[in-house]
Amino acid sequence: MYPIARSLLFRLDPETTHGMALNALDALHKVGGIQRLYGKPVSDPVALMGLRFPNRIGLAAGLDKNADHLDALGELGFGFVEVGTVTPKAQPGNPKPRLFRLADHEAIINRFGFNNKGVAHLVAQVKKRHYNGIVGINIGKNLTTSVENALDDYLLCLDAVHGAADYIAVNISSPNTPGLRTLQFGEQLDALLGPIRAKSRELDAQAGRRVPLLVKIAPDMSEEEVALVAGSIARNELDGVIATNTTVSREAVQNDPQAQEVGGLSGKPVFEASNTVIRLLRKHLPTLPIIGVGGIDSGEAARAKMAAGADLVQLYSGLIYQGPGLVKQCAEALKQIG
Repeated sequence: MYPIARSLLFRLDPETTHGMALNALDALHKVGGIQRLYGKPVSDPVALMGLRFPNRIGLAAGLDKNADHLDALGELGFGFVEVGTVTPKAQPGNPKPRLFRLADHEAIINRFGFNNKGVAHLVAQVKKRHYNGIVGINIGKNLTTSVENALDDYLLCLDAVHGAADYIAVNISSPNTPGLRTLQFGEQLDALLGPIRAKSRELDAQAGRRVPLLVKIAPDMSEEEVALVAGSIARNELDGVIATNTTVSREAVQNDPQAQEVGGLSGKPVFEASNTVIRLLRKHLPTLPIIGVGGIDSGEAARAKMAAGADLVQLYSGLIYQGPGLVKQCAEALKQIG
């Protein structure tokens, strides 16, 4: 059924299709049609970071930036859903077109630029959810905020989302906000993560509950750079890491007519790059929880991500190309490995 729907949807502009698909999913959810089509979620509970995940398959940040579709997406069978990236103030993002399909490579290039309705809207949406899985909130900085003042935006978002989130992810790895990735290394990373960690502990104490703090990193790093990032994560005692975001490399898609579009590349071509980063992180951080994301398009790929060292995995582009049935396929594959 999904291949037919995809062939029709893929004739339209990608961003238009994105909105139509989410609205259709909401409509299906309201009439109870999602579970009739895709069955009940796979139960494969796992305890991690002080949280109980119903299963090990999550939705990566970026698909539902404003948490406007949280209940419908959750009903597809995800054990956890990460919403955002959200910024303190609403912003339109980059000019359109800003989303491109590289269908021959089962890949996507996006340069959205953190388009979102602002943190107040997202928090209100998350607080009224009925979805009972784990909800992560991914936070970033506004385009108009300089890199030098980025910490201010992260602290504002942290304070705003703490009461609504099950975990919080600090996004320093989007290639679509100028200068953001420079925060990933050395003293700049410590200068960012240290105060964020301190503030999160203060908020935990006030709330009487611990909200795990994670950081999302890029795949475009050398072995030495991964080691530096791992060192900062350890020093600042983060609760986990999400590996990885999109890539700026075009090596795997260089012959595609849209390969030179500016933005982050996701999907099948980033699969091995993200696995490499996960393996390196696991070597440096043997016990730290890792959420693996990048190029998962089958149960076998989900298992390979776990074999690389991930504890949980997230889907995004694979969902676009394979359809909602991918969630259950991956959850069942991981349940089989115990």
